[in-house]
Amino acid sequence: MTDAAPGTAENQDLPPIPGRGPAAPPSASRRTGLLLTLVLGGLTAVPPLSMDMYLPALPEVTQALHSPAATVQLTLTTCLTGMALGQLVVGPMSDKWGRRRPLLTGMVIYVLATALCAFAPNAEILIAFRLLQGLAGAAGIVIARAVVRDLYDGVAMARFFSTLMLISGVAPVVAPLIGGQILRITDWRGVFVVLTAVGLVLTCVVWRTLHETLPPERRHAGGLGETLRTMRDLLADRAFSGYLLVGAFGFAALFAYISASPFVVQEIYGASPQTFSLLFGVNSVGLVLVGQINGKILVGRVPLTKVLGCGLTLIALAAAALLAMSAGVFGPVGLWPIASGLFVLMASMGLVMPSTNTLALLRTPHAAGSASALLGTSTFLLGSVASPLVGIAGEHTAVPMAVVQLGCAVLALASFLGLCRPWQRGEGTHGGTADGRATL
Repeated sequence: MTDAAPGTAENQDLPPIPGRGPAAPPSASRRTGLLLTLVLGGLTAVPPLSMDMYLPALPEVTQALHSPAATVQLTLTTCLTGMALGQLVVGPMSDKWGRRRPLLTGMVIYVLATALCAFAPNAEILIAFRLLQGLAGAAGIVIARAVVRDLYDGVAMARFFSTLMLISGVAPVVAPLIGGQILRITDWRGVFVVLTAVGLVLTCVVWRTLHETLPPERRHAGGLGETLRTMRDLLADRAFSGYLLVGAFGFAALFAYISASPFVVQEIYGASPQTFSLLFGVNSVGLVLVGQINGKILVGRVPLTKVLGCGLTLIALAAAALLAMSAGVFGPVGLWPIASGLFVLMASMGLVMPSTNTLALLRTPHAAGSASALLGTSTFLLGSVASPLVGIAGEHTAVPMAVVQLGCAVLALASFLGLCRPWQRGEGTHGGTADGRATL
């Protein structure tokens, strides 16, 4: 196991940016910190915007392009696959060339690919454009995490990730609502027109406001060989690999919900696109609120390993309840019991997602871009596998969704206990105190 211990840092609004001189006065620091949060939040909102705004339109796309539901669901799968593979490329590039240049290049391509999606004549071409959209959109995800690691450490990093969830969490709340309203005045192609406009605005904001956070002296000069060695060393760290798998399986459970819920809620339980959008928004609010409770109350008081374990347990219990209800163990159930189980599952992600990112990145200050790429690639690849599995038994039962969610939750718990080993002093709290209270 490699020892990649970061130093601990004091909790502060905004530390000095390496290579850019001393920190600004407190008032300027707060303004800069708010702007940074908004920009990075916008970048991390690219995936939920690209997928969630499109979700209410999935049944309409199925009819308009005369394709089966399984084929249309591949438009989600390929977008996720693109985001996974793109991160694996952009992350090491940002360690070599800095964060700003790869980010802007990716955002420009994202805007062009999204515009092309609006003109796709059939499902096969839409799938291809969605793949390109995912590849380009990966830049925002991976570099946003790397920038946080450049600037923050310890408690400050954990709290920033939770705050980031507040901003990026607005996207899954409003995206399905916007998507549902767009469908009232136009067809599914209008969704991609709106996404193109959002991407263009975000690209301009990044170009004008986000400065470089990785100075030349901290960049990697090596090529492909060094990149592969760095990733090999990261994966050789047992605890890092454990957190990577925890995050990946947790996201797969979440994406099983994202992929299957339009059909489960609308086709099986008869809800309208607007009702589905409202329920999806409520679930997203739950995720955001729990994330804020984590960042404002739990971080610094409760070890993140305990918070993470609690979140994983809640996800597993919610998935088990959904499976029992879907299989008819309690007799026929309506929409609201299913919606309640989905709410608990999604809200619990507010404990899991920021904790996993923080615990993993604390171990990798020397290669934040590559580490962020591995974290993102694993989550999106497993998410792309979960998408087709939820439809394997057709469109008229929620059992496959619940089975995939429960299986992912069990595997995440097994990875947490078997690799991270939170009961051992110092495990999972690298760079902090033994129990993780001071820095985690």
